[in-house]
Amino acid sequence: MLSKVVSLGFKGIDGFFVNVEADVSNGLPSFNIVGLPDTNVKESRDRVLSAIKNSGFNLPSKKIVVNLSPSDIKKTGTHYDLPIALAIILASDSAMADNINISDKLFIGELALDGTIKPVVGVLPMLISVKEKDEDKTVIIPLGNEKEAFLSGVNFYTVNNLKNLVYYLKGEISLSRPEPDNFKKENPAKEHLDLSDVKGQNFAKRAIEIAAAGFHNIIMIGPPGSGKSMLSKRISTIMPPMNDSEILETTKIYSVAGLNRGELITQRPFREPHHTISDVALIGGGTNPKPGEISLAHNGILFLDEFPEFSRAAIEALREPMESGKITVSRVRDSVCYPAKFLLVASANPCPCGYFGHPVKNCLCTPIQIKKYRAKLSGPIMDRIDIHIEVVPVKFNEWSDNKSSDKTSSAVYERVERAISIQFKRFERFRFNSSMSSSEIKKYCKTDSESYSMIEKAMDKMGYSARSVDKIMKIARTIADLEGSENIKKEHMAEALHYRTLDKNIAIDGSFGYD
Repeated sequence: MLSKVVSLGFKGIDGFFVNVEADVSNGLPSFNIVGLPDTNVKESRDRVLSAIKNSGFNLPSKKIVVNLSPSDIKKTGTHYDLPIALAIILASDSAMADNINISDKLFIGELALDGTIKPVVGVLPMLISVKEKDEDKTVIIPLGNEKEAFLSGVNFYTVNNLKNLVYYLKGEISLSRPEPDNFKKENPAKEHLDLSDVKGQNFAKRAIEIAAAGFHNIIMIGPPGSGKSMLSKRISTIMPPMNDSEILETTKIYSVAGLNRGELITQRPFREPHHTISDVALIGGGTNPKPGEISLAHNGILFLDEFPEFSRAAIEALREPMESGKITVSRVRDSVCYPAKFLLVASANPCPCGYFGHPVKNCLCTPIQIKKYRAKLSGPIMDRIDIHIEVVPVKFNEWSDNKSSDKTSSAVYERVERAISIQFKRFERFRFNSSMSSSEIKKYCKTDSESYSMIEKAMDKMGYSARSVDKIMKIARTIADLEGSENIKKEHMAEALHYRTLDKNIAIDGSFGYD
């Protein structure tokens, strides 16, 4: 007998409908799954058979064929266990199949050997696909995935084992739907990290304030112990909380990666991969392409400490996603696109020993070592980073100063929030200045004659590229927003230019030196 159960699948962070067809017929006992299943789906054979038997259902010794349609899309994940088991049960019992109507229901879930239904990954994008297609369907999901289901807005019920599911379909019992949890979006500034913990470094604090307000990529170069990592880890405390759209998109990525454990991602991600990470782990990929660190940092911060220590391939792989805000992972059999709009925060030493140009300590590196070290940071990569700053060593009087600072995370957050509200009104949606196109730069970055003259000198006499000049304009726009100014003034432009002086230093003498 033939039966059909409708399930869901996902590719990247997009869901799609899957028809699970089961045919139980006379012949040598066998169990085959067709329709481009991956290893996880093929292994469901043993899980499904054991779950059916241990749930008390009869399983005749016949030929079983399961087809997952559409057959031209690869099926990944363990969530096909439940629909496969249900399809086999219905195909094996014609009387039960005639009395059960499942045309308005969808099923997803992983089965344990005893028939228990376990939570699965990728629930959110799958359920959102139901909502987007405006399908009037009820989705049966495992207990533990309900938080993602509430966020999707679809009608659903949770079930904990295969036996109860069959009883529910026969009308003998009812399934529960948990009450939604009221999750609260809190200001990250309430965390234990605070910007006031960093002694001195007022120039660097100002730079990260601008970076947070306009979502500008930033690199900090300075000697060991100057506070680069401390500053980087505190940027999240001055950034605004994610809106509902960002929460939805970020949670979809973590759901597909299996990292959210059924929870909503309500705080901006902060990803800190080690410098030994491969380019595939950084940008995403694998046999079945999974999101990499740049996608896991979507709408948040990607902190690359010791930036030149990363492999050249990993660093150069950042070029396209830094500009486009997405990454397309292409393989022979598949191609997947993941969002990757992240704030890059990088830190680096000026040389391998870290003390080149230090006012007190001597550098022990040879010129060849320094040149090789800096060669990792190519011109195209540095050109794509908006803000370049030199973090100078902290002096004793700054370190020993116990006076309260006005550079607390809460105080800076208030200024950042005001600047972001200006950007929201400007773009009529939640967007940052760093994402402005060329036409938007011309429209929103109005300059006076003095500011225009500064840009002209930067491009013609100092050798800045057109991309660098665009980034300077965006930074100046953010500085003006922080000051509440409608137009960009000369002081805003002068400050923005100061955050790109590293371009000139590297181009002229190859040094990072300290002012």
